[in-house]
Amino acid sequence: MTADDLDTIDWKILKELQREGRISNVELASRVGLSPPPTLRRVQALEKDGFITGYRAQLAGEKLGYGAQVIALVGLKSQAEHEMRAFERRVAAWPIVRECYAVSGVADFMLKCAGRDVQSIQSFIMGALSKAPNVESVKTSLILHVAKDEPGVPLL
Repeated sequence: MTADDLDTIDWKILKELQREGRISNVELASRVGLSPPPTLRRVQALEKDGFITGYRAQLAGEKLGYGAQVIALVGLKSQAEHEMRAFERRVAAWPIVRECYAVSGVADFMLKCAGRDVQSIQSFIMGALSKAPNVESVKTSLILHVAKDEPGVPLL
């Protein structure tokens, strides 16, 4: 199934679940104008077809003691596919890295890192990231304030 195969109800289901992932099936059915059994079948089909990839809680990092965030632009010495994959495997093993994107432009990867404080992130960048094999450059920007944090896609 592709996005073109989704009908209005499917789009409503996706919008509601993206907005509120813990909604009950009964409430979801009410909001999209169906009874609960077909709503559940549709949700299960959307999951099976890969339109819904998971559910998770959004945590307040600062309240949990993770008050520092940094964006790191990483340039590699070689962009050979095996080198890119090797870097991605390394990143997957670093808990401090919360998001990783292969990008075009001035860097090869953009990382979002979260730590308890600036010193812990600095220690990671100086000790692990910048010394990792094939890493040529690391440029960082401290996140001062989050003006918008809206995960997901812009469903209208």
